[in-house]
Amino acid sequence: MIGLEVTRADVTSALALGLITELNAELTATYPEPGATHFRLDPADVSESSGAFLVAFLAGEPVGCGAVRCLDAETAEIKRMYVRASLRGRGIARRILDELESQARRLGVRRLVLETGDRQQHALALYARAGFARIAPFGEYVDSPLSVCMEKQL
Repeated sequence: MIGLEVTRADVTSALALGLITELNAELTATYPEPGATHFRLDPADVSESSGAFLVAFLAGEPVGCGAVRCLDAETAEIKRMYVRASLRGRGIARRILDELESQARRLGVRRLVLETGDRQQHALALYARAGFARIAPFGEYVDSPLSVCMEKQL
């Protein structure tokens, strides 16, 4: 997409926090029932040595984000994927995901995992098209009945 740039950003910056706030609001609207959880992302998780937080800019405006964090020497997790609703379907999420995969390779991991919600059909389709397959819930998602977990070998 012309004018789309995906770059590393500080997860604690106002820009990043604004996108994450939009994502959390959307998740709250999609999963309003008690017990629905929005899993956190700590700044240490996306430091240069253990992950990355990326922001997508279209014509200089922030339009989406995503993160990758190492879970161990072999595995990293995709987190906080988001594209503003009015701009979906233009390949922005795929570009963010591609850049996150590049960051995972930079970190030396061989496997990517992620969690998304069972009501996020567009996200599930994006991940399937990108080569992710469903797996059993892992880590903090084991007791989350609304979670769908996926993996991809790099």
